Amino acid sequence: MKNFKAIETDGREISLEDFKGNNVVLYFYPKDNTSGCTTEALEFNELLDEFNKHNTEVLGISKDSLKSHAKFREKHDLKFLLLSDESQETMKDFDVLKPKKMYGREYIGVERSTFLFNDKGELVKEWRKVKAKGHAKEVLDYIKEEM
Repeated sequence: MKNFKAIETDGREISLEDFKGNNVVLYFYPKDNTSGCTTEALEFNELLDEFNKHNTEVLGISKDSLKSHAKFREKHDLKFLLLSDESQETMKDFDVLKPKKMYGREYIGVERSTFLFNDKGELVKEWRKVKAKGHAKEVLDYIKEEM
């Protein structure tokens, strides 16, 4: 089991164990309020009732602060938890920090990635190098067909 601990938007520390009995979608994204990350969050939010019907919790995680997450959730009326990993410990555990280039400058950033855990807390699927648009539906379709 690939456990994690992080602080969620309301300030509580949570871990995978808190969701025993439910499937969990844990998706890593680079930054609140950027176009791709907003698209991805809105699509997960739009499909949230469907995820819930399939006994699945959705959790978004980035290195943004709780304050940033709270603004992001409020601005877009997001109904799922956002986790803050300012220390980047969980990101390192899941190996989602990768070299990236922007304007010729190289830096270490978050590779958009999603991990799906079953109701026993076992990792059953991972998606790497995710494209934001349409990803939430891809994850939901997998859950409907495979779980």
